[in-house]
Amino acid sequence: MTSVGDICKVLGQIAPVCLAAEWDNVGLLVGDRKSGVTHIMTCLTVTPETVAEAIDKQAGLIVTHHPFPFSPVKTITTDTNIGTMLWQLAQAGISVYSAHTAFDSAAVGINQQIAEALNLKDIKPLEPLDASQSAATEGLGTGRCGTVEFASLAELIPSLKSVFNIELLHIVGDTERSLTKIGIACGSAGEFIRCASRQGCDVLITGEARFHTCLEARALGIAMILLGHYASERFALDNLAANLADQFPELAVWASTDEEDPLTLH
Repeated sequence: MTSVGDICKVLGQIAPVCLAAEWDNVGLLVGDRKSGVTHIMTCLTVTPETVAEAIDKQAGLIVTHHPFPFSPVKTITTDTNIGTMLWQLAQAGISVYSAHTAFDSAAVGINQQIAEALNLKDIKPLEPLDASQSAATEGLGTGRCGTVEFASLAELIPSLKSVFNIELLHIVGDTERSLTKIGIACGSAGEFIRCASRQGCDVLITGEARFHTCLEARALGIAMILLGHYASERFALDNLAANLADQFPELAVWASTDEEDPLTLH
């Protein structure tokens, strides 16, 4: 029978742990590598809803993008939301794996997928990793940047709405400004605005950013497009589920159907 460890090895090939940020918590975070698995569920975040779905559909492993747990846990009791979920997962024998920033930066990771979906050319890391630390990091790094076929922000916007299946997005800057180079950093990555500016990007596409980061973008003369944190990453968990299903045809693999963006537009 396929084990949790077998799946961890493949996930480590898709998103090498050495690509993760130092502050991150990645890899197998809950469970037993020797446990047998017949069902795998991917999701963006471990929540009461995704835990309930995993239990109901008999998942043996949850592959989540956002680490769970992320911070050290002193107690596992039902007195807290995190404790309750950990207790439920342990009782159900469900393991949890997260790749997070390793998957963001991977050669087939989220930022690369976005760059390719937008048909960027000459795609490179927005912030390259130090290749001297590991051969696995050579040519890789945080975010992506590349040249673009769109003449202006106004031309880019419809493609973004189509790719991410969203109706609205936030924009910092003039929609009529011309474009030659785009920076990409999924999730909450407004801190890469200066890096994008140094790389000569005309716009940084990210999930969300702080108010003062948006003001900084204006001061730097670089546009920003905020897709929403959920929209900028969730699609890749569907793709990851399809990838794992191909590599483990004997298993039932799916992306959570109960997970949804906590933010709604009215």
